Amino acid sequence: MKRIISEIFQISLGILLASIGLKMFLLPNGFLDGGVTGIAILLSEIFDIEMSYFLLFVSVPFLILAWFNLNKRIFIKSVLSIILLAIIIHYENFNSITDDKLLIAIFGGLFLGSGIGLTIKNGAVLDGSEILGIFINERLGISIGKVILFFNIILFGATAILLSLEVAMYSILTFIVTAKVIDLMIEGFEDYVGLMIVSKKSKEINSKLIEVVGTGTTLYKGSGGFGKRGEQNENDIIHTVINRIDIRRTYVLIDSIDKNAFIIEFDVNSIKGGVYTKYLSKEGFKKISPKMSINN
Repeated sequence: MKRIISEIFQISLGILLASIGLKMFLLPNGFLDGGVTGIAILLSEIFDIEMSYFLLFVSVPFLILAWFNLNKRIFIKSVLSIILLAIIIHYENFNSITDDKLLIAIFGGLFLGSGIGLTIKNGAVLDGSEILGIFINERLGISIGKVILFFNIILFGATAILLSLEVAMYSILTFIVTAKVIDLMIEGFEDYVGLMIVSKKSKEINSKLIEVVGTGTTLYKGSGGFGKRGEQNENDIIHTVINRIDIRRTYVLIDSIDKNAFIIEFDVNSIKGGVYTKYLSKEGFKKISPKMSINN
């Protein structure tokens, strides 16, 4: 029950933030975002009809796709969220607070992205372009990101033709800000990277990673291979996840032990459990001390 109440509160807050972004910044100035929201705003500008009606109308085909492609609980929460967003937009009386186009694009995207991101994080969808991406990905194997990008290229191209090139350009800026803020809301403000380290001094490197960087590690047994120095014998391979803040001192640390270490760095989208430093927390701040650092 506590989790359900928390979800309802956060989704409601997300819808409120999205509606503020639309009514305070984007709608009064004719700016668009990407996806279904952008289509609804574009149609509203062309036909001079309240955007909330178009939001419901344009969302219908995407919600039909959602019925067949998403969990039914997510579908129900998404339907209710879109309806509530349309109602709030229709009755909200927020006035535009600036006529600076750059501020409109940035802060409109900031509020809208925060709202959409918070809603997605709690299991609901406010924009149908993600649903279209999932549908096409399952049928044709095209990545969701490419589907959304192509969808928005068509949308902003139509905006340039039907409204103006300037509006289209500012709308692209709004979309970029919105997309980045959505990522931050879903994945958090801290960024993590994974490292795979192959070295003849793996035990020493592993010990220092734990002691100096304060991260957890996993060791894999490498049975052999071929590399820069020819045939390779059995060796321990280190696998670890670190905060991007630590990346430079980690490389310096490894280099101080073995300049010939082979390192593969890769992005990490999500982590759960294990040992890693979260600097945006009380525990994380405690870990930042002179004895934990390494001279650069």
